[in-house]
Amino acid sequence: MRGLFTALTVALLLGGAGEARAQALVADLSDHLIAVTTGFVGTELLLFGATDGDEGDIVVVVRGPAERVMVRRKERTGGIWVNRHNVAFSGVPSFYHLASSRPLTDITSPRVRSRHQLGLDNVRFGGLRSPRSDVAAFRQALIRNKRRDGLYPNDAGDISQLGNRLFRTAVVFPSNVPTGSYTVTVYLLRKGAVVSAQTTPLVVSKIGIGARVYDFAHRNSALYGIASIFMALMAGWLAGAIFKRA
Repeated sequence: MRGLFTALTVALLLGGAGEARAQALVADLSDHLIAVTTGFVGTELLLFGATDGDEGDIVVVVRGPAERVMVRRKERTGGIWVNRHNVAFSGVPSFYHLASSRPLTDITSPRVRSRHQLGLDNVRFGGLRSPRSDVAAFRQALIRNKRRDGLYPNDAGDISQLGNRLFRTAVVFPSNVPTGSYTVTVYLLRKGAVVSAQTTPLVVSKIGIGARVYDFAHRNSALYGIASIFMALMAGWLAGAIFKRA
């Protein structure tokens, strides 16, 4: 099935050769919606595209919705581990995936990587307000936590280039992928410089009964709490009644 899909997309891209030459870069996703349902175990999307045929490198960056993250450091006090210090980061991508046709260090300079935030070391977290001198250590802790959760993949993805024009790569999303609006940006680089870029939207959304329960819990947190307590009491009463009859 994947082979058939790839063949069809390649045919479509070849049919749009004129557009690819005019824009230098054309790219798209196999799907623009990830539906998170009950029992969701993660998924994989295919990103494919074409260039105008001139030699170059491709870099793909997938960023999840920005969030505020509090990073805490525990210290042992009186034999008990307690949170003693913390740093708040804002504008943190909830998900970050990078794929490239070659290692970034072989493609472009640190200045270009910093300008376009290519690679985790170059991602800028906004709104940081902390007088601490060891903020870098808290930043690395944040990245480690994200990697542990599978939201910042450890290894950069590979981009397969078919001939001089076509390319493709797979993006894997874990079961705990955050919901929201994502951006998928494809860069075309030549001689170390970005010559073209294209951004494609992607939505990760809960659907079904799970989505309705999630939405109700966030819109009516007090009622949801009361309902949960009531259901727990009823379950306990029912279990007690069953054991008494037994």
